[in-house]
This record gives sequence, structure tokens and C-alpha cells, in this order.
Amino acid sequence: MSDRPPSDGAPDAGDVAATFCATLVDEWVRCGLTDAVVAPGSRSTPMALALVRDDRMRVHVFHDERSAAFCALGLGLATGRPALVLCTSGTAAVELHPAVVEAHQAAVPMLAVTADRPPELIGVGAPQTIEQRELYGAAARWYCEPGPPTLDGSVWWRDLARDAWHRTSGTLPGPVHVNLAFREPLVGSPFALPPARDPLPPAVPGARWGLMDEDVARITSAISGRTGVIVAGVRSATGVPKAAADDADAILELAGALGWPILADGPSGVREPSPAVVSTFDAILRSRVFAASHRPEVVIRFGGLLASKVTNQWLASSGAHQIAIDRFGRSPDPDGVVAHSFTSEIAMACDQIVAALPDPAPDSWTHDWQVADASAWRAIITMLSRSGDASEPAVALDVVALVPDEGTVVVSSSMPVRDVEAFAVPREGVRIFSNRGANGIDGVTSTAVGVALSGAPTVLLTGDVAFLHDSNGLIGAGRRDLSMVVVVVDNDGGGIFHFLPQRDELPPEQFETLFGTPHGVDIAATAEALGLPVDRVNTRAGLQAAIAGALTRGGTRVVVVRSDREANVAVHSAISEAVVAAVDGGATSGR
Repeated sequence: MSDRPPSDGAPDAGDVAATFCATLVDEWVRCGLTDAVVAPGSRSTPMALALVRDDRMRVHVFHDERSAAFCALGLGLATGRPALVLCTSGTAAVELHPAVVEAHQAAVPMLAVTADRPPELIGVGAPQTIEQRELYGAAARWYCEPGPPTLDGSVWWRDLARDAWHRTSGTLPGPVHVNLAFREPLVGSPFALPPARDPLPPAVPGARWGLMDEDVARITSAISGRTGVIVAGVRSATGVPKAAADDADAILELAGALGWPILADGPSGVREPSPAVVSTFDAILRSRVFAASHRPEVVIRFGGLLASKVTNQWLASSGAHQIAIDRFGRSPDPDGVVAHSFTSEIAMACDQIVAALPDPAPDSWTHDWQVADASAWRAIITMLSRSGDASEPAVALDVVALVPDEGTVVVSSSMPVRDVEAFAVPREGVRIFSNRGANGIDGVTSTAVGVALSGAPTVLLTGDVAFLHDSNGLIGAGRRDLSMVVVVVDNDGGGIFHFLPQRDELPPEQFETLFGTPHGVDIAATAEALGLPVDRVNTRAGLQAAIAGALTRGGTRVVVVRSDREANVAVHSAISEAVVAAVDGGATSGR
């Protein structure tokens, strides 16, 4: 790096671009950036070189831009810090869009940096050129297009970096799009950077406030002495283990003070072994007797929606007074049943409500839910123990049970996230992530790679269609510093559709063509073609041994579990019938 910019004549455009990019990277690192995911390309050369030249950065190269973006998403999920994703111009920039949308809807910080042609090459048919201005629309928290860098603008370079960082990791985290145009030459040598300034922006995102006193009084009046349930759905992404643990502890304390059960899914961070946590709610509420006799008077909702359609329909039709609390004020309400929605730091809101000393529900209320949960678990375990086969419910249970303490589980949308919600045993010390902002299956493998790059041993539970959809995310995975097991449930198609009305309403051939969608691909051979070791298993014992062995050896390994779509429907139906019989056999009044 030169000490000063050239003084004799106009500076070289390549050197200016190199200095501009080095300044952005330096400022982002000072703000807290640690990871950049780079997809190869020519026009993005100045920024790519700035990233690899800064030895404070970890740079991860992905061949596929969509995979790169989802990897950045996974890093943001796991760490709570923005990761940077860089791509070249043209359709490469379009490939970032799905991950940008997920980051937007799940409140995950992300710096999406796209390279572009200079203005004189826009609209004249230059190759690899499209309209990139505000490419991601409303999904971006902020869009910035500073134009080709010049020394005249160097006084603002650090401000640009800070503005981008503030907007991606601020009050409402999400993706920021920085579109950088570069003229040739694209390779240059940076000279002295503009001086850094203090103070730096705050490092921790999200709300840092509680409820207003009048809101605490309103909530206390609504809940005191009444029966209710706490719904803990997928949390707004903080990525910070300490914050997630504080939220979970506070919600558990609130449940204890109110005498209410918690209906908690895996990604909520609240699905822990606790008398208050009811994890079999999907199965329990299939009992019409229990569902009708245990309608709550009040519901307090934290985070996103549950995956269980049965539970969401029950909540929507309950007639309960529903209260939603979210740190980013983004409580979903597709059924239009939330009476009051509050923006507050979760732990603080819970502490405020507990301090107001609301009267608890009758002792019998939570006791009934506990009895039903215990009965349901006995029925589930009994049913799964009748066969040594690795059925899809058994796979979900075993995957979560086998992840080591301080490990992570990434769960694909579609059937895996529903099976984890329905069958995973509550446990401490494990974080569960799922892309439930937009609920898509695209990019789930790359998201898991990003989560694993945060350093935690990671197990991905995914289906065969989702695996094939994002197999590019595993290109080069064997060379990355990962401890990751990819468990693929292979039922040769879209298994979730067998649980929908289309299965019974359409002719079998038509249903299979449009929804069953068998692909006939050898999943294990696909993984082996990517250079990864593979275990093929059919039994629970084989699955358990494969996961434990893979986590012990480290690296990336794929475990393929063969399943059958029709048999899977039968297993789910049998478990549901057994749980309903068990719950109905011990049904109580609910009051």
C-alpha cells in the first residue's frame, strides 16, 4: 500500500477503486464484520481483492451466487452479525434475491454487495449488464449506488460503510444492497486510506426497550387469573446465544408465574425440558375432546407462527384474547386475531409482566396440559419403538437428540420442520435454525454451511427435493473447515403434498405428476460426485451410529435415509391415532 495518492496527474482508476474498496472493508471490519462470501466474477475484482488482502477477514468462495447469499444468511443467523456477500454484475446479482428476501422477512442482517458496469455502459447493450438499481425492491432495508469511485468523494467513503452497517444491523436488522460500479482497470494497488473516525456504531442490534407502563397494566388486566397459553414460535433472528437464552429463561419464568403452558417449536429457543413446555401440542390438539375443553381465554405470542396447521387453526378459532410481543414489532397475524401487538425486548417485557404480579390460572390448567403431554410422549415413543426402521418422525427425533451440546440443527421447510416441531424431544444446549421468513426450501443447504462456518457442529435435516434444489451449496464443502452432517430424507419426491387435500381430490397420475414429482435421482451418488463421504441407512440404529460417527470425525458427511411417501403418511396417521386415544383416555375438563 502506498503512503499517499499519486500527485502527478490524474490517479489511476484501478488504484482509486482499490483504495475505495479497502476503505469500505476497513470500516466494516471496525464495525464488526468478520466474514465475506464471494462468488467469482470479473467486475467485482476490486472488492474481492480488498477482502482477501485484509487478514482480519474470513473469505469463503462459492461458485454459485445463490448459494453464496444463503451462506451469508446462515452466518448472520448463527452469529447475529451481518456477513457480506459479493457478486459480479448482471444475472449474478439476481441470484442473491431469494436469500435477500429471506433475510428481509426473518430480520437477518446481511450486506449484499453487487458489482456493476459504469453509467456509460448501462443501456447500450454491454455484456453482462442489467438494470441493477434497487434490484431487490422493498426487501432491502437500504439501497446505495455511489457510482464509480473518485478521489473527490473519498471523504464520504467511511460514511457510506457506516450507513450500510447501521441499516443492516440496526433497530430492524435485514439486508442492505450496495451496488458498486467500477471502470477498468479492475486491478489496482490501494494507497493511504482516509482517516478513521470514532465513535463506532453500536455492535448489538435490535430493540433495547421494554413495555410502556400503561401497556403492562393493560396486559396484566387481560391475563390475571385467566387460563391461557404462551405460543413461542421461531424467534426474530438475534443469532446471539446469550440473548436467546435470556429470552427463553424469561418466557419460562412468565409461564411459571401465570400457570400457563408454553407451546414451543424448535427454532423458538424455548423448547427446553421444563414442566411448562408442551412439545406435543400438534398431536394433542388432534384430540377434539381436549381441544374443545381446553380453549384458552388469553394467548400471548412471541416470535413467528408455528408450523402446525392444526395448532394455528385451533388458536385462530379459540376466541381467545391474543397478545403479540416481538422485539422488532413484526408479529405475524394472517388470521387477523391479534388484539394487541407490542414492540419490546422479549426478556424485559416478560420481567415487567411478572413484576406486575398477575394472578395465576387455576392449578388444574397447566396440570391438564402436562398430563396430556406425558400421555402423548408415551404413545409416540411406543409407536416409534415398534419398528427399528428410520421413519421420518424417528429421524426428526433422533437428529435433535444426537446433536452435541453447543451444537446447531438446521431444518428445512416442508416436512422436516413440521416433524421436528411434532417429534423432537425438548432439550437444552442446542440451537435450531430454519428459514421460516419466507418458508422456502431454496438455499437450505447453503444456509447450513453458513451456520456451520460459525464454528458449531451442525446437523442439517432436509428432504431430497430441497437437497437437490441446493446441491451447489456443497461444492467444495469437503475443503471447508466444517463439522457438518447433512441428513437427507429421500422419499423420491414431494412428501408433504401427500398430507394435503390434493392427494384425495386429484386422479393419482395427475397428483403424482404435479405434486409427488418423483425425480429418480440417486441422492447418495450425487453427494459422492461432490466429493463427500456418504452413509446409506434404513434403521434408527444405523442413523444414530452414522450421525455420531460423522460428528466425531468432523468434516462434512452426508447421511441418506430412504423413505416412502405412502408409508410416511401411514406412520403419521398411526401416531396421531395413538396419541388421541391416549389423551382422550385421560381427558380432563380444563377448568
